[in-house]
Amino acid sequence: MHVINRIAVCLCCVGFLNFSFGQKRVEVKPLVIVIDPGHGGKDAGAISRTGVREKDIVLSIANKIVELNYRLNKQPLDVFLTRYTDTFVSLADRTRLSKKLKADVFISIHCNASANPKASGTEVYIYPKSDMQAQASAYLGFTIQKRLTNTVGFKNRGVKFGDFQVLRDSRTECVTILLEIGFLSQIDEVEYLLEEEVQGAVALEILQSIITVLRI
Repeated sequence: MHVINRIAVCLCCVGFLNFSFGQKRVEVKPLVIVIDPGHGGKDAGAISRTGVREKDIVLSIANKIVELNYRLNKQPLDVFLTRYTDTFVSLADRTRLSKKLKADVFISIHCNASANPKASGTEVYIYPKSDMQAQASAYLGFTIQKRLTNTVGFKNRGVKFGDFQVLRDSRTECVTILLEIGFLSQIDEVEYLLEEEVQGAVALEILQSIITVLRI
């Protein structure tokens, strides 16, 4: 059963995904999750006034997702990163990898920045298209937002539409979101994001959100 149909089941509240027929258990192929740490290499992304670089924060969180997946799950998801080190990967190559892996979920992770030093919180972007795929993406986005707000304490800035290339190129392939974790232009938030415990908590909530939404 395709992941979109799985989420549709969740959205309609008609049951769980692991169906049983008599005593025989239906085997479900592990879902493929692609985590895209934004920027990298020559592209530092946003940079705080103290020199904290977006590319470093998001890569650290992405690597923690991989680590937690294998450490906490008896049946780990198939999690892949678009980059594992500080290397530059084009936007086209990021989505090309996702398509080659036949990803069920694609999450691009970023940090935000604003001319307003008081701007703070997390926000999620999905591609502006009204179909089941967009609904599934929105559902995952809302779930991550809620968990990050409740557990980590980030302000919830909502789920929004965005015409970013990674969203546009993946919109027909899989559940796709772009997550802006926090603002490097906000002095308290950037210090918070530098803490290993906070990065670990963010990684855990992203991973748990995927598991919760997809009922794995």
